[in-house]
Amino acid sequence: MKSSSQEIIISSDSHVMEPPDLWVNGVPARFRDGAPRFPEHKVGEGFQKHAGGHDPRERIKEMATDTVSAEVLYPTLGLSLFALDDPELQEACFRVYNDWLIEYCRVALDRLIGVPCISTYNIQHAVEELKRCKDAGLKGATIWQAPHPDLPLHSNHYDPFWAAAQEMDMPVSLHILTGHGYSKSPEKRKGVEHYRGSVNLKLSEVTNALFDVIFYGVLKRYPKLNFVLVENEVGWIPFYLQQWDYYYRRFKEQNKPPIDEDPSAYFKRQVYATFFNDAVGGKTFEWWGEDVCMWSNDYPHPNSTWPNSRKVIERDLGHLPLEKRTKLLSTNVARLYSMDLSKIALN
Repeated sequence: MKSSSQEIIISSDSHVMEPPDLWVNGVPARFRDGAPRFPEHKVGEGFQKHAGGHDPRERIKEMATDTVSAEVLYPTLGLSLFALDDPELQEACFRVYNDWLIEYCRVALDRLIGVPCISTYNIQHAVEELKRCKDAGLKGATIWQAPHPDLPLHSNHYDPFWAAAQEMDMPVSLHILTGHGYSKSPEKRKGVEHYRGSVNLKLSEVTNALFDVIFYGVLKRYPKLNFVLVENEVGWIPFYLQQWDYYYRRFKEQNKPPIDEDPSAYFKRQVYATFFNDAVGGKTFEWWGEDVCMWSNDYPHPNSTWPNSRKVIERDLGHLPLEKRTKLLSTNVARLYSMDLSKIALN
């Protein structure tokens, strides 16, 4: 039996740090004037706390410092691009990002698990980009967590994409701060309202997205489709599922939704959730979530657990039996992304 210091740990939600001029230099000429522009950044500043954010070889070294065997990678600057109102510009930007991510991950494909960004305004284009990214070695797809108001996640607009993601075994990630919601409303991030946004508004976006895919029957219609709730923490989930189950059972005879099982059943079968700084969530794992939740370190962002991830793991998960802890730290994420643990174990 391995001790805690020997356990394989995989971060289910880490980030890259894109070059700030990636899109200005990368999109086709006709999009240059509207391409997103970001200020220059230096290592140690803002979200660029570590060189590995933009340099995959440095990242491998920094992963060793934190004794992390592999990481699932999401964008930093690119998260804000889910709020773009121009469908063609968004597609062009995401293609540039995905190309950059493909090259970044090629340094260590078994250990750097890149999740592409997919624009879902034009759903046929979304399917095509999903296939292109899969063929290039990326895994899964990040779409907006707060969709455009005209394109709610429960609409049939997404059906071809859900079907393709299911067929290709590409889990669909809903990452915090993506889309047409809180992140698009800077007035909600000032003064006291900043605190409301940081918790109440952010949480409402993920709960509404999850409600849509469960209660409107998306998971029922696509029983092998997986969703991943990213960076929304997990302590709230068992309470919501308990309440949804209660009201589903109470009212399903007179107000039947297009599902035929408890909402929690769909969640436990097809939804995963990441966590990294959630002591409340850690306490619930004794009776819930061991098969669907996944630890993360949020590297290289300033609130990352790097380089003290094992200390945080011991604090929040040290009370759990080894079998449960192993699921949360490695086997759940490995199963989701078809990772071979024997290829990534640290020496």
